Amino acid sequence: MNAPAAPTPPAAPRADASTAGRAWPLWAVALLSALWLGWTTGWRHLAVPDEGRYAGVAWEMIRSGDWLTPTLNGLPFFHKPPLFYWLTGAALQVFGLHPWAGRLASVLGAWLGAMALYLFLRRWSGERHARLGLLALLTMPYWFGGAQYANLDMLVAGCISATIAMGAHAALSFEAGQPHRAAVWATWALAGFGLLAKGLIGFVLPGGVIGLWLLARGQWRSLLALLSLPGVVLFVAVGAPWFVAMQQRYPDFFHYFFVYQHFQRFTETGFNNMHPAWWYLPVIFILTLPWIPLALWASRRQQSAASTGATVPGAVRGLMWVWGGLILVFFSLPASKLVGYVLPVIPALAAGLAGWGLRLLPPEGLPVAWRRGVWGAAVLSLALIGVVRQFDHRAAHPLVAPLQQALVGDAKLVYVESFAYDLPLLLGLKDPVPMFSDWDDPDLPKHDNDLKELFDAAVFNRERGLHLLLPRSLWDQTLCLHARTVVVGPPDATRHYAQLAATPPVAQTKRWALWVLDRETLRQRGLACSPLAQRGLAAL
Repeated sequence: MNAPAAPTPPAAPRADASTAGRAWPLWAVALLSALWLGWTTGWRHLAVPDEGRYAGVAWEMIRSGDWLTPTLNGLPFFHKPPLFYWLTGAALQVFGLHPWAGRLASVLGAWLGAMALYLFLRRWSGERHARLGLLALLTMPYWFGGAQYANLDMLVAGCISATIAMGAHAALSFEAGQPHRAAVWATWALAGFGLLAKGLIGFVLPGGVIGLWLLARGQWRSLLALLSLPGVVLFVAVGAPWFVAMQQRYPDFFHYFFVYQHFQRFTETGFNNMHPAWWYLPVIFILTLPWIPLALWASRRQQSAASTGATVPGAVRGLMWVWGGLILVFFSLPASKLVGYVLPVIPALAAGLAGWGLRLLPPEGLPVAWRRGVWGAAVLSLALIGVVRQFDHRAAHPLVAPLQQALVGDAKLVYVESFAYDLPLLLGLKDPVPMFSDWDDPDLPKHDNDLKELFDAAVFNRERGLHLLLPRSLWDQTLCLHARTVVVGPPDATRHYAQLAATPPVAQTKRWALWVLDRETLRQRGLACSPLAQRGLAAL
């Protein structure tokens, strides 16, 4: 029996109506993309909890001088690996403690993903497809907004997108009989950065997408060509050293990071943001407006129009379906869902919409419908940033000015019942902040909040945790240690601390209140300060 014929390897796109036109200068594409993604990063303050938390961890690396161990309020924080913190710390150190500097790692991730998509489409589908795909991606509020948000989702989305694009490029080059080894090695190195960006998904998802795409096309030889020993060495050299170092310092690290943070959080239902399996579908539809409705509208209007003959190569079209579909299904399975998780889907969606544009729209120039889409999406992207800025009431930045006035002389800052993630960075605090709460509450580990994050972090450094996570029973004696105690916490913290209930706050927002407690005034009201207890507390 004769063996089936191997699929025809893809060729470089030909210069027909679908690809005609002078290519944009690559430097201009890269520069304009970066400027567009980053120019509004200084419009608003850091949002709480995510932006304050992750930019704050980067600030702690600067103030401690320890760039290896991420810390949250001085305690080891192993929810995520360190790439975001390293990039953000470098930006804060170079540009200063500004919110926009805290977002540059996200801008870099968005730019990396956009440029990877553009270069891949330009090589394997044509210049026009690449242009349309890039314009759609950069103006989607989902992608643009992700670049404006200082957390790890956009950085890992950029790494995942770049890994998929580079791996697909390597495979198609192999099938076309062209040099491919450098692209294979780059794919493995990018997967290593994905691992450092957010853990296992940084290489599991790209590997799953590329593997499924190749097997669906019957290209098992291409899959074998991607299995490179030098590539694996590069992956290990990039991604492994930090994890090994943390395991050596903290013997429980591997179990906490890989077993708990990856697998248990993926399968358990006791976390925040519980949503049904279909939740991401309306999220994607809304946050990519107006592109999907525009595509449906234009498609109906041009059903009877003759096709321009501009088509996307089948291998590229199939990659986009697998890319978007597999990642969407993967993140739809767990009950806990966050908006940023499916950001890696958006480049594939943009490329798919651009492929639709090639088939239905005029072959020359930028189509009118596409111009409308670009302008409409750009306006919605900017409006999204304005809305977030207007309605973010959880940040503590309104307290910065009164705090700067209060924290002079023998004044001590403490938190009660809640951690203001953004204040350490905004104030440039040199030391962690002691925090009071009921740390013996048996229900505390069941919640997914700031108290649990600090509680988990203290497990890796119990001695320092005793200094920073203080029980309410030590509250009165702490007030005796300093001439003035500056307290930040939620307004309803007065339920647990009588001195706060008797003292009007100096400043207050919907989420936060600031009290300044004078030791002599509190003594006049009956505060008893035991010298022996004070010495014991000071020794902590």
